[in-house]
Amino acid sequence: MKKQIAARFTVSLPPALMRQLDEMTAAKGYTNRSLAIADMIRDHLIEHRQKTGTEEIAGTITLVYDHHKQHVQETLTDIQHDHHDLIISTLHVHLDHHNCLEVLIVRGKAGVIRKIADELIAAKGVKHGKLTVTTTGKDLPP
Repeated sequence: MKKQIAARFTVSLPPALMRQLDEMTAAKGYTNRSLAIADMIRDHLIEHRQKTGTEEIAGTITLVYDHHKQHVQETLTDIQHDHHDLIISTLHVHLDHHNCLEVLIVRGKAGVIRKIADELIAAKGVKHGKLTVTTTGKDLPP
């Protein structure tokens, strides 16, 4: 296997921004700026791909809802069954007598995953929802 060689480039930053970068690098435990900057670039690439809609992504859809609201569980279950091929796993937790937390692990084309998340989050009875995306890892080097 051929060893991958890193590409080098120069970045100029104002001193205050450089100090903040160094503080963040140390606080997060990076051993050098390059590792911190590489992670920031990966994060922005993943975010960009999520917006384009054509790349495959993985992620979670987190929902908080009142299970006493009429038809909310039935609606959420119906939506999930419609997309069973993209929902890898679910976790359902009772937060208290009224509120449930549900986390769906999803994988698929970014645009389709976004649509499913929007549909679930917009369902009547859902108090809060959020789609969190990441990469499948196949498209990013280490």
